[in-house]
Amino acid sequence: MPNSQNPPLFQLIKTLSKSEKRNFRLFVNRGSGSEAVLFVQLFDVLDKQKQYDEAMIFRRIPAMKRQQLSNLKRHLYKQLLTSLRLIETPKDISLQVREQIDFAKILYNKGLYLQSLKVLEKVKVLAQEAHQDLLELEVIEFEKRIEAQHITRSIENRADSLAKESTRRTQVIEGTARWSNLGLRLYELYIKMGHIRNERDYHMVRRFFEAHLPREGDFDSMTFFEKVYYCQSHVWYHHILQNFPQCYRYAQKWVDLFHDEPDMLLRDPDLYLRGLNNLLSAFFNTGAYERLSDTLRAFRGFEADYGRHFNKNTQTFAFLFYYTGLINRHFMEGTFSTGLAVAKEVEAKLPDFLPHLDPHHVLVFYYKIACLYFGSGDNSTAIEFLNKIINFNAGDLRSDIQCFARILNLIAHYELRHYNLLEYLVKSVYRFLAKMEDLNLVQQEILQFLRRSLNMNPENLQNAFIQLRDRLEPLSRHPYESRSFLYLDIIAWLDCKIQNRPVEAVIREKFLQKNGVG
Repeated sequence: MPNSQNPPLFQLIKTLSKSEKRNFRLFVNRGSGSEAVLFVQLFDVLDKQKQYDEAMIFRRIPAMKRQQLSNLKRHLYKQLLTSLRLIETPKDISLQVREQIDFAKILYNKGLYLQSLKVLEKVKVLAQEAHQDLLELEVIEFEKRIEAQHITRSIENRADSLAKESTRRTQVIEGTARWSNLGLRLYELYIKMGHIRNERDYHMVRRFFEAHLPREGDFDSMTFFEKVYYCQSHVWYHHILQNFPQCYRYAQKWVDLFHDEPDMLLRDPDLYLRGLNNLLSAFFNTGAYERLSDTLRAFRGFEADYGRHFNKNTQTFAFLFYYTGLINRHFMEGTFSTGLAVAKEVEAKLPDFLPHLDPHHVLVFYYKIACLYFGSGDNSTAIEFLNKIINFNAGDLRSDIQCFARILNLIAHYELRHYNLLEYLVKSVYRFLAKMEDLNLVQQEILQFLRRSLNMNPENLQNAFIQLRDRLEPLSRHPYESRSFLYLDIIAWLDCKIQNRPVEAVIREKFLQKNGVG
């Protein structure tokens, strides 16, 4: 996560690539030759620092006075952004449109309003093709301003045409905003509570969705981003309700929108990757192994074709979504030991992406990696990653993951025969689940079993495992209790204890039988 101890200027400098640093130096030296201006010296000092050290700045730049530092940092920050804008404009369609709008304003301010209108006419087409609705409206409003103040002798009924364009674009923006607002609210709801826990949650989410649902029109008549946010809202709604077939339906429509307009793959790769991620999640939750594997291959193909255009945000999304999907595939296959190689790849790469990942996704990664180690039989390392979640200051963020991390932590300690510690841990987990209001029947059964088994005769343990499995198996089909099995395949763990086999072997055997192998 971002280091709040370092000032924004220092953080910005640390994100720069070698080519960006080189371009910046060329940019600032364009008028001053080799003159060593103070803010360039400041840049060089900060570039070499690993941690922000203000005292070192004054030691390295004796000519700088303390009262100058604040202004120099602001100036350097602005110059860096200006330099980066020049580099980024050819890569970003919205920056290109804004640049042309700026040019039109400069021409207008010079009194060259006919030239300004020509620029606006061309850039409006560019904005339309790229579905930049807000920028298109800005162009239209500028055109209206010119037409209202000057006799341009433009096409007949120009005023009426611009008024209609403005009205239509305003309606589109309003519709897009409503759908994106709904998607954002549902996402916020999910990262706080996860999937619905009971009937009360179900009715609460349904009422919430219906209360904020925009009036649905004809899907085909919507603009590109209206359709995308429409699909996004429905994906999150059905994901929270655990209606995964419907998640697949809307995630597929989301991805297909980009396939129907291939230009948008380059213009908004982040939104496309998020659609692919939701598709991968839907396939994992519905057990559609072949489709998940096909989508992972498509994901890799997209990276190969477009990866050179990815900015840091897109690189972070690609890392997060691809490796989550890859780990999920190992879960489905029951190849936990093989999947440890993926976990080690993630561990090696995570420090580079950690400053750009939000706490929610960090928690998900830790839990996924912990499950890989648990499934492979390495309970000690699993506990290390589960402790990262347990000790994470996350408040009520993803309370579902926080709860199940503690349940899995208990089971891992049980496997390691840490019986003296378990009695304390069980009580602690009880208190935590009660605090989070997330103590469901599955969790109660597991906690009660672990507590009873501590004083149980070893000869009676296998029968106790069988009885627990018999009680939990019907709950795996319960509409609200089934969510527990999305986080932890407790049935497979019980089967491994009953059959005296590794949990990996049990899950692998089920996978092979389901897919007609063996």
